[in-house]
Amino acid sequence: MSTALESSLRETQLTGLKLFSRGKVRDLYELGDRLLIVATDRISAFDFVLASEIPDKGRVLNQLSLFWFETLRDVVPSHFLTASLADYPAELHPFQNQLRGRSMLVVKARPVRVECVARGYLAGSGWKDYQQTGRICGIPLPAGRRESEALPEPIFTPATKATSGHDVNISFDEMVSGVGGPLAEQLRTLTLALYQRAAEIARARGLLIADTKFEFGLRDDRLLLIDEVLTPDSSRFWAADTYCPGQPQPAFDKQFVRDYLERSGWNKQPPAPPLPPEVIQATRERYLEAYRRLTGKELT
Repeated sequence: MSTALESSLRETQLTGLKLFSRGKVRDLYELGDRLLIVATDRISAFDFVLASEIPDKGRVLNQLSLFWFETLRDVVPSHFLTASLADYPAELHPFQNQLRGRSMLVVKARPVRVECVARGYLAGSGWKDYQQTGRICGIPLPAGRRESEALPEPIFTPATKATSGHDVNISFDEMVSGVGGPLAEQLRTLTLALYQRAAEIARARGLLIADTKFEFGLRDDRLLLIDEVLTPDSSRFWAADTYCPGQPQPAFDKQFVRDYLERSGWNKQPPAPPLPPEVIQATRERYLEAYRRLTGKELT
């Protein structure tokens, strides 16, 4: 089911504003002790930004993150300030068409350079690791587990936070060496608490969260949830009613794009190829459906 939005933004052009950074998907602008985050419709796979955009993808990422920031705020505070254009500073008002629905103002925080990953099911790099070693990030698991099977309990599997290239799974001990024991313990506890709360909410709405990653930042030594939260870019969402362990699962995330690229014969070297229209549309529908199911609303 399509909506009437069908808008696309590859790159922001906010003349006169200071660009803080431009990531694979998000453009960040500096506003004193605040940041403006704009989620574009760029899509990355295998560490490359593809030549095609997914219309309305940035709106889904932004508005779904807003939903989760609000829903999970009793677990941990976030860096979010406002997404209301009326509350934005005057210098942003000329750019409302680029910002509407796909932006937020946040407080600046010092990012913790670790990806905090929670896994409830055997999938992705966790499944590959388990096949080779019987472990995930050094955590031993029972023998004989199948692909996509639920783990005995959710596990915390950190990864290095790479500025470019692919993040690398690390053990908890390696994380302790990097950030210190007390902070590592706090991050593990928060990550699993966030995952378990979100998984309960998603399951009640027909989705399984196979795994997801969170990012945290420090502001005045206070931990904040930052960046994006539980979106189709940062999570694997599976339909609960068709879940069948022992095989890959149809997903409401960018796995559909990865699967297409694997079949296409692309050697995963630049330039990244464009996507055919049918893959773009099918991916867009998956993102929109994840948003509908989780929030109970249509995208605006």
